[in-house]
Amino acid sequence: DPGWEHGIDVDSTNRRVQCKYCGVIRSGGVYRLKHHLAGTSCNVEACPNVPEEVKQKFIDLLRTHTEESQKKKRSRYGIDDDNDDDEVEQVKKRKGKNTMDCFVTKTKTKNQTTINQIFKKQERDDVCQQICRFLYTSAFPFNCVNNPEFAKMVAMIGKYGVGLKQPSYHEVRETFLKKEVLRTMEMLEEYKVEWSKTGCTIMSDGWTDKKRSICNFLVNSPKGTVFLASIDTSDISKTSQKVFDMLDYIVERVGEENVVQVVTDNAANYKLAGEYLMEKRKHLFWTPCAAHCIDLILEDFEKKLDVHRVTIEKGRRITTYIYSRTLFLIWLKDFTKWDLIRPALTRFAMSYLTLGCLNENKGALISMFASDKWKSSRFVKADKGKSIESIVMDTRGFWPNVASCLKGALPLIKVLRMVDSDDKPAMGFIYEEMDLAKAKIHENFNNVKKSYERIWSIIDQRWESQLRRPLHATAYFLNPHYHYSPNFKVTVDVKIGLYKCLERMIPDATERVKIDMQIDLFKNAKGLFGIESAVLTRKKKSPGDWWDSYGDECPELKRFAIRVLSLTCSSFGCERNWSAFEMVHTKRRNRFHQQKMNDLVFVMYNLKLKEREAIRDANKVEKFYLDDISSDDEWITEKESLVLPERGRLL
Repeated sequence: DPGWEHGIDVDSTNRRVQCKYCGVIRSGGVYRLKHHLAGTSCNVEACPNVPEEVKQKFIDLLRTHTEESQKKKRSRYGIDDDNDDDEVEQVKKRKGKNTMDCFVTKTKTKNQTTINQIFKKQERDDVCQQICRFLYTSAFPFNCVNNPEFAKMVAMIGKYGVGLKQPSYHEVRETFLKKEVLRTMEMLEEYKVEWSKTGCTIMSDGWTDKKRSICNFLVNSPKGTVFLASIDTSDISKTSQKVFDMLDYIVERVGEENVVQVVTDNAANYKLAGEYLMEKRKHLFWTPCAAHCIDLILEDFEKKLDVHRVTIEKGRRITTYIYSRTLFLIWLKDFTKWDLIRPALTRFAMSYLTLGCLNENKGALISMFASDKWKSSRFVKADKGKSIESIVMDTRGFWPNVASCLKGALPLIKVLRMVDSDDKPAMGFIYEEMDLAKAKIHENFNNVKKSYERIWSIIDQRWESQLRRPLHATAYFLNPHYHYSPNFKVTVDVKIGLYKCLERMIPDATERVKIDMQIDLFKNAKGLFGIESAVLTRKKKSPGDWWDSYGDECPELKRFAIRVLSLTCSSFGCERNWSAFEMVHTKRRNRFHQQKMNDLVFVMYNLKLKEREAIRDANKVEKFYLDDISSDDEWITEKESLVLPERGRLL
């Protein structure tokens, strides 16, 4: 045995051996001596004086011995080489006990680290180091390892074993991309079945950079949102007629009988294109994006209300001053518990959410600027430093104004979050939630009309002229969450909206009469509408699910209600697609044909949506593996610094 070259047999009876390098005498014979020299820490400490070449020699020797031993075990129990040691143990258990085992009392022992595990750990470290080296040199974000597809990839490579040939450049770019597109299209077939039952919403929005302008189209239903297509509009003048042609093409592709509404932003060309579309397609609606409309209300607050404009500008000066100085970021961790910047889905919502974050850290910020750290720093004597200090310490002007801005804006931001949420279709809630937001603003200002009058005026101007639509009123009327509430009111506007929807969505007059008669059963909670289960779940089930459960006695009204209550109010799902386009259309890919770019985004975005829905269905916290929400640089970077181009804008 080669181990005897490095040890002395002190006591052969008791198998005691002395190490020639450190002089330690241990029992266990030459087997334990080899582990001592290899430094495996397997029932013996490592030798501190062993030469490196001797140590490596015994590591290799023990590894070879372990692998041969594992092969013998696998052969004995009929296990393939691809299976692991755990399966060997499972086979042992299935084989049953030895006939003499029943006469032997076995004691439980603690699990010990095997030699194989020791060597495997080193091999894993080497493999992980190479994976990380690939990620570092390719400039992938670290959170890509949280992508479930990454875990699946690693598992399949391990299962394949030695000899896997990596995909070629052509296979990645052509062969497997085409296969993945086909696989994704098959995955979307189940969504199309849902569209015929619940109806769907076509959502449209634009993405642009310095070289290219893209118009994205997604389809939303209660089952989820899918990315359908994108059209390169770089060389197209985005007139209302051109926009109409694109929308009409997408409607034809989805199927007019499946489409209940088309949602876009409120730009004049989109609005006119929507009117053209409704004129041609007699049974669907064009609806402006509720999230975009609410964001415009917040923009109007900043533009038209001096208190909001000045306060937001002062808040922006505070954050840009702090975030552009490293020392302040260190201090910030000592005085506050979180960042001052609060990312949001829209620019103007971010302004108010960041004001809210400043307000939450009011005491900490005042303490920081009153601390010895600040007073002894070089910043205290600079003009900018004095200016920022005066803002933060202004407890009679700035901070009361921050509170005033939040009183007017936060109720609307709550509605913005609701319409952009994927938890439930928002169509049945937007009508009432806007009224509740106004009521909350009224309450926040202690019912003083002078304080909230201009805010209400700005809201009404946008809501009445742009956002109040027949679908919103109809969904409010059919929503059991509100309909049976004591505060439910059927105004003239609600009735007009209801019957406009009936006339447009139900072309058959006979069916419309049936629905009108069935509405009385719903209003009076007759039949299934009035059973105990229906009453108890009015506010627990989503409105569409509630109708699906209890509307069977009124089949025509049930189908109509489900198609209205299953709608979204926002096209912001398109804006989440911007990050996918930015990842695909980089400088290294700027020569991609439009179809290639479409294929990449089609696969990337739909797989991402599928995973998001799986997480949501499992009631877990949502994770985004692409940068869905980004901070606004104007809250971080001072004006004299380099101004970055916008990541995207509405067409």
